[in-house]
Amino acid sequence: MPAPLRVLAVCTGNICRSPAVERLLAIGLGATFRGAPVGALAPAIEVASAGVGAVVGAPMTAPMAELVAGVGGETAGFAARQLTEAHVREADLVVALTRRHRAAVVELVPSAVRRTFTLRELGRLATLVDPAALPGAGATTADRLAALVPLAGAARPTAGPVSAADDDVVDPYRGDDVLYQRSFGQLFPAVQSIVAVVRR
Repeated sequence: MPAPLRVLAVCTGNICRSPAVERLLAIGLGATFRGAPVGALAPAIEVASAGVGAVVGAPMTAPMAELVAGVGGETAGFAARQLTEAHVREADLVVALTRRHRAAVVELVPSAVRRTFTLRELGRLATLVDPAALPGAGATTADRLAALVPLAGAARPTAGPVSAADDDVVDPYRGDDVLYQRSFGQLFPAVQSIVAVVRR
């Protein structure tokens, strides 16, 4: 069976932000997520996540799980894992939750620089890509997502200067409901922007 297009979300503990992105991208892209049952056919897209300082084996935090479930995401069966070089090498697209996470990914695998973005960065760049440049009739979501990666990278110089505050998703860990809502309010629109560009 052909290998799926692999997307990797990266944050710190892999219990708040990156698992939310994993599950939200999976539902938005019609993809599977790490650990989900796989049928007779290989999934076209597989979304996974990891943390640079993971709370290995821990579930998604309850406040984030509630927010993800509130928009239709699956939250059961998640277990945090530590980011490894192999995870990065296997990924066709890496979405980091902050610039520091993006730097950590590239430090681990320098060749991943062209396919590594912060989530919010990719959300912005996706909207700058000419829809006509993406595969058209007969193309799958996986085809369009694969094509988006180099096109988004090429759009970086035209995007203009952006502050870390516009690239980073705030860490809600051990915060109150307001902080979780703020974090979710930063990551969910970026996921929606990416999905809107590659799904038809």
